[in-house]
Amino acid sequence: MITTKKKLGIWMDHSTANFVEYSKHSTPIENEDVTLTQEEKNTVASGSENTIQNKENQKQSEFYKKLADVIKDYDEVLLFGPTNAKAELHNILKDDHHFDNIKVSVESADHLTQNQQVAFVKAHFGDN
Repeated sequence: MITTKKKLGIWMDHSTANFVEYSKHSTPIENEDVTLTQEEKNTVASGSENTIQNKENQKQSEFYKKLADVIKDYDEVLLFGPTNAKAELHNILKDDHHFDNIKVSVESADHLTQNQQVAFVKAHFGDN
């Protein structure tokens, strides 16, 4: 029996992730509140800079957890985008043994349109 590997490309930065399932259409999801708004910063201003940083880190961690929940259903994953968020997520996945059997690749890419993201994923995985 021949099984087809499930492949996924994720264009990402620190607040947005667009999923491109290999040979299917992409489905964007967003986490718009990774960084605190100015109003939230002012509210916390009576606290320390550490408090603000901790809240931002917590939101970023939640965002990466959402992505990891999607990734666990695939055999191969390409993380790509303009920021170091892809490397940060890759490091988190490497440290979690639940992802040991998933091949994760990381590539740099500029801000791309949805069509360019699909083409990038197709070029990476090849047209089988």
